[in-house]
Amino acid sequence: MPFLGCMNTKWGIDLGGTKIEGVVLPESSTKPLARLRLPTEAHKGYDHILSQVEKVVKGLEEATGEKRYQIGVGTPGSIDPDTGLLKNSNTLCLNAETLNIDMAHRLQCQVRMANDANCFALAETLLGAVPIAITNPRVVFGVIMGTGVGGGIVVDGKVWEGRHGIAGEWGHNVLDNSGHLCYCGKRGCVEQVIAGPSLERYYNELTGRVLPLQNIAERWRQGEPEALEVKERLLSKFAEAISHVINILDPDAVVLGGGVGNIEELYTDAEKRIMPYLFNSRLSTTILRPTLGDSAGVYGAAMLF
Repeated sequence: MPFLGCMNTKWGIDLGGTKIEGVVLPESSTKPLARLRLPTEAHKGYDHILSQVEKVVKGLEEATGEKRYQIGVGTPGSIDPDTGLLKNSNTLCLNAETLNIDMAHRLQCQVRMANDANCFALAETLLGAVPIAITNPRVVFGVIMGTGVGGGIVVDGKVWEGRHGIAGEWGHNVLDNSGHLCYCGKRGCVEQVIAGPSLERYYNELTGRVLPLQNIAERWRQGEPEALEVKERLLSKFAEAISHVINILDPDAVVLGGGVGNIEELYTDAEKRIMPYLFNSRLSTTILRPTLGDSAGVYGAAMLF
């Protein structure tokens, strides 16, 4: 059947582990024409998630009076270019499914899908922090550091997904061979060292106390020795891990997102921490705070077309 819709709007879906968010953006503005969220309810299975996405899209149609023509979708995990199946998703029921094909069939429109970190990177490159700070950037690396660690690469304004569909996945490079086992099967990968839960676990191992990272950060600013050890672990290991990315990609900018990305010292201490690992005499890559907040994922999905 023919695809219906208005070419002057951009439609995006952010398919998260706990929520599904949809947005309709006008062609030249970041002020949504419509925005809607529903719970993912992943425990109810794959078909239910597709139904929830369909409800979000129908709600957006009702709110705008338009029919969708094409929709960008940000997902956990990525589509394997060789098999067409979703992989590496922490929403496990999505793995090994032809998610993009099934969603296009269910929604009766064109679907373009990308990893949620890629969507974050694309949104901040085109609409957020990057154009504010840099003129004509060629390469941007977008970082998500929260409950996990992910990354996305944007080259000349387009997402770069790579031969295996895993470009930007720095969170699963091994950083500490003696570290904790990750769900990915490796031990001591970046995610198991500097993700929020990993830093909280480290503090618990040092003190026997369970605290959220925000409270631990408050304690290191008050001078608590164990909290300062957590700070040192975060800053030194972040610098080591991101320096590998900078040495390989040599990006114009790195944008830090996620809850851990709110830590002030990542910005104030970045250059001096990264320099010992850098294959250059200076650091000209700009480390940027995101500006789009939790809108970045769904805005980036809308920008995929």
